[in-house]
Amino acid sequence: MATTVYETMFILDSNRYARDPNGVSGQIPELIQKLGGEVLVSRLWNEQKLAYPINGQRKGTYWLTYFKLDGSKLTEFNNALRINESILRSLTVKVDPRLVDALVSHARGAKSMLRPAETAARPAAAAEGAETEAEPVAAEE
Repeated sequence: MATTVYETMFILDSNRYARDPNGVSGQIPELIQKLGGEVLVSRLWNEQKLAYPINGQRKGTYWLTYFKLDGSKLTEFNNALRINESILRSLTVKVDPRLVDALVSHARGAKSMLRPAETAARPAAAAEGAETEAEPVAAEE
């Protein structure tokens, strides 16, 4: 039983999420664990207006989840998502094993993982922790 890491972006019903954020978002890890999977990261991504109405909803809550699951359970996972009324849409992709650590740490909000060659290429001021971004300039009238 080989487990694979997957990334799923959910569009949740914003009205249901607003009424019960923990209940709606909690359904996702429960489903994965019920199928024998392991949740690596599950977090709110964004809440925004949809490009077109889905089931009469004009606004969606985007939820990002990284998880490990046996590939044979993926069809059952997708079927369970389709019948869940809180989930408007979802997209699941298989994550390349070489990218798992970087994607999961980024989703957790960790600082970017620079390779040694990239660290050496940065300016000395940036390596010492100094601010390198230009300050905003007020527009002249």
